[in-house]
Amino acid sequence: MHGDTRPGRPQGPFALSRRRFLATTVGGLGITATLSPVTGALPASGPVPSAPPRPALLGGQPVRQAAFPGWPEWDDRDEQAVTGVVRSGRWFRGNGRKVEEFEQAYARLVGAKYCVATANGTSALLASLGGMEIGPGDEVLLPPYTFVATLNVILDHYALPVFVDSDLETFQIDATKVEAAITDRTAAMIPVHLGGGTADLDTILEVGQRRKIRVIEDACQSHLAEWRHRRVGTLGDTGCFSFQASKNLNSGEGGAILTNDPELAVRCYAWHNNGRARHVQGYDFRYQGGRAANLRLTEFQGALLLSQMERLEAQSRTRETNAAHLTRLLNEIPGIHPARMLPGCTRNAWHLYMFRYDPAAFAGLTRERFLDALRAEGIPASPGYSPLNREAFIQATLNSRGYRRIYPADLLDQWADRNACPENEKLCRTAVWFTQNMLLGEPSDMDQIATAIRKIQHHAGALQA
Repeated sequence: MHGDTRPGRPQGPFALSRRRFLATTVGGLGITATLSPVTGALPASGPVPSAPPRPALLGGQPVRQAAFPGWPEWDDRDEQAVTGVVRSGRWFRGNGRKVEEFEQAYARLVGAKYCVATANGTSALLASLGGMEIGPGDEVLLPPYTFVATLNVILDHYALPVFVDSDLETFQIDATKVEAAITDRTAAMIPVHLGGGTADLDTILEVGQRRKIRVIEDACQSHLAEWRHRRVGTLGDTGCFSFQASKNLNSGEGGAILTNDPELAVRCYAWHNNGRARHVQGYDFRYQGGRAANLRLTEFQGALLLSQMERLEAQSRTRETNAAHLTRLLNEIPGIHPARMLPGCTRNAWHLYMFRYDPAAFAGLTRERFLDALRAEGIPASPGYSPLNREAFIQATLNSRGYRRIYPADLLDQWADRNACPENEKLCRTAVWFTQNMLLGEPSDMDQIATAIRKIQHHAGALQA
């Protein structure tokens, strides 16, 4: 996304020349004119370019017939890892070794001192809040553009969620609005590194340190992403990761907490293990801490994660290369606005490829119809999240007996007005996503995505439902 003479355009070995771009686009659209071998331009005279073929939604041939790469990727190493646990007879982290091996390996990989493996990413967030003793009466800041788990863990601790609006161009939490959301009740904030990118940690960490507010990095979608060359999940008080089936590092379900604070590591471990410490004997029933839960990872998942980690870096490099190529192509299409990376984001993990769609550049074609047309061309796509801050279940929770006993009535009654997020509303109306497995193929796959979008744009008027 960086380096052209124009702001936000690529340069260097990945820069797309005008000749190459025209050749790719014109060829992909079925245009028969020949480019000049000297200038790379269309000839002033000669064959007239044909119009892009009819969209698949209107009976034409789809741009893409083949499926995108499947997920997860696996081989004999994964089978051997799981069968090795089966044959060992040690399936529980209390008497096995694979979960602890994974914790040590993942901490080394990301660059943290301590790792606590958990049942899933939600469990990692839940145990982080529990280890920090966040609870009734506390407020926790979060973005409205995130998976519902980021919200649910706050409600599970009977804390009060406070939403901070999104930044339209990056899809991340707008860090410039964090401080205005803080009150004397604010105990923690959960910035989400969305889609493989990063939130503005410079601003968030400075505010957190100055205001003495805990920072939990929700890095569930951002394995190996970096902020100023440090891997995310290592800069806040804790960093939380998910290994759920869609994630870039995958064991079906699973999660992890990273921290550099030894006391916090002990508390998070106890919280996820029913108050029991590491390395206790099976019938040692001494406990530490207060509230706790059973949120442990199994030995099967620990072994699978160790084998899946062996291909994580190579997969990440492939996604980066394809995402850069796709961004170059989409930046040339009016009305398509790829999510901008913040300057401090030195590596994007590309769990999602996200862009904003402007109907005005597509003859007023609605986003829903655009998505239908894109899918018909063999390009799966999603509209992404809806406005989380306006979900009806939040108000129902705040009106429950427990919340009404904890919080002043006027605070709860004014919650909706306080948590309006107008920029996020715009984002939710215009966002489009591609999933990470679509970036694991060849550059030609990215060419087909761009060709399909150009085809739709050319026929947008006819595609009006």
